Amino acid sequence: MAEIVLDRTDALNAISTAMAGRLVQACAEIAADPATRAVVLSAAGERAFCVGADLKERNAMSDADLLRQRVVFRAAFGGLLGLPQPVIAAVHGFALGGGCELALSADLIVADATAVFGLPETTVGLVPGGGGTQLALRRLGPGRAADLVLTGRRVDAAEAERIGLADLVVAAGTAPREALDLAARIAGNSPVAVRAAKRALREGAGTALRAGLEIEDAAWRTAAMSADRREGIAAFNQKRPPRWPGE
Repeated sequence: MAEIVLDRTDALNAISTAMAGRLVQACAEIAADPATRAVVLSAAGERAFCVGADLKERNAMSDADLLRQRVVFRAAFGGLLGLPQPVIAAVHGFALGGGCELALSADLIVADATAVFGLPETTVGLVPGGGGTQLALRRLGPGRAADLVLTGRRVDAAEAERIGLADLVVAAGTAPREALDLAARIAGNSPVAVRAAKRALREGAGTALRAGLEIEDAAWRTAAMSADRREGIAAFNQKRPPRWPGE
């Protein structure tokens, strides 16, 4: 497993241009590593997962600077969203703006009882730009996504679980451990099948049923023709743990 830790605690893990660039690099390294089967995204410090873009840095930017930063930010969010391995976000404290979007980029969100989510971009004259409008729409549905995006209001852990923004709410301070446990369960399964299943889930979201079933069939064929499938069936019949070839 790999763990990406957001660590700018002096700025509540706000995303600077440099931090976004490092996230691009980290995601590229993980994506290229066939031995990595699951990823946990967590954060240092006690108060925040991530409060979004570093607005102090942006305060001194020209429009041209902001557009240059936009390229790096899109690559960072795109790198996380595009990881072939399942990603589990372990959220505590504030997950606002880009922080909420980082969590939404994960396949599963584990939030502790202190978590507070929000997409407040419209309150400062912006639109969520890290995938927030599209990811919230797909995760929450049009009405709830519109509520969060257009009002900019904050959502506590209990409401996040109720509306489907968080998949699991745990005791304060335990989200990273719970996320790692969940990642370990995923990492024990066939890496070929897990990656193919993630691809089907992501590519099928928002498509018509007929198109989605074709995406699923392609994923099934990938897994079914793999050495992992042969090992999985053999291990089941021999009543032993599988030794996944990962091919």
